[in-house]
Amino acid sequence: MLSPDQVQAYHRDGFLTLPRFLAPDVVAATHERVWSIVDACPPPGGQAAVFSSAERALTTDAELFASARDVRCFFEAEALDAAGRLTRPLRQAVNKIGHSLHDRDPFFDRLFRDPRLAAIAAAIGLADPLLWQSQVIFKPPGIGGAVRWHQDASFFFTTPQTVTTFWWALDDATRDNGCLWVQPGGHRGPLRERFVRDGARMVRQALDDTPWPAEAECWPLEVGAGTLVVFHGLLPHGSAANRSAAPRMACTLHVTDGRARYAGENWLQGEAGDPIRGFVHASARTDHAFVRR
Repeated sequence: MLSPDQVQAYHRDGFLTLPRFLAPDVVAATHERVWSIVDACPPPGGQAAVFSSAERALTTDAELFASARDVRCFFEAEALDAAGRLTRPLRQAVNKIGHSLHDRDPFFDRLFRDPRLAAIAAAIGLADPLLWQSQVIFKPPGIGGAVRWHQDASFFFTTPQTVTTFWWALDDATRDNGCLWVQPGGHRGPLRERFVRDGARMVRQALDDTPWPAEAECWPLEVGAGTLVVFHGLLPHGSAANRSAAPRMACTLHVTDGRARYAGENWLQGEAGDPIRGFVHASARTDHAFVRR
C-alpha cells in the first residue's frame, strides 16, 4: 500500500495523507449507515450524554466508561437547552458516536478491517496490530465543537509508544468547517499528559510542560471526502470549531502494537470473553467491498 517514500514521509512528519482512499460510493454508504445509527439513538433527556473536548466537565466519566465496548451517541453541548432537551434536529445535534463500532457494527467491522489498513500498519512498523477504539466525529454545522491540542498516546499509553490513528474524512474538510491541524515533526517531542482511569474517575496526569505548538508551526489538513490520514500517537493535533454551514464528518480508528505493553491504567481495556482483535474479521473471511474502485 505504501511506497518507501511514503513510509519515510510518515516517520519524518508523523502523519501521512492518502487522498481518495474510500471510493465515493463507500463514503455515501458510510453516511447512510451513520445516519441509521443516529436515528436509532434514544432522544436525550435530562441526563443526555454530552461530549466536549474543550470542557471536559461536561462529559461524565460514567458515560465515557459505559461506551468503551458499546456504540453510543454523545451530543454537542450547544444542541441542548438547560433541561437537556434538543434545540435542533437530532441529525444536527450529535457530537460523536463511540467507541466500539469496529466490533459492534457489521458495516464498520468491514470498513475498519479493510485489508489495506493491515498493509499500511505493517509498512509503518505495527507487527501485531490491535484495534482499540473507533468513533464517528460529526462537527455539525454552526455548533461543531473545537478539539483542543492533544496527543492520542495520552489515552492509549503503551511501552514503547505504538498507538497509531487512522482518520477518514467523510465530508470535505476545510479551514472553515474545522479541518485537522497538525504539527509536522511534532511526534518527536515529549508526551505532555496522560489520562488514566482511577476507579470510577478519569484523571489527568501532567508529564511535560512543553507548550502546545504555535499556529506558525502547524499545518491545516484541508482534504477531500474519502481521504485517509494516518498519524503517530505523539503527533500534536487538534481542530477548530465549525461555525460554517457545511458539515465535517469523519471517523477514526486507534490501533496499538500487541508486542508493546498496554498500560493497565488506560481508560479502555479488554474484557473477559470480549478480546481486543486485530484486522481479522470476526467471520475470518476476507471482504473486498471497500477496495477503492
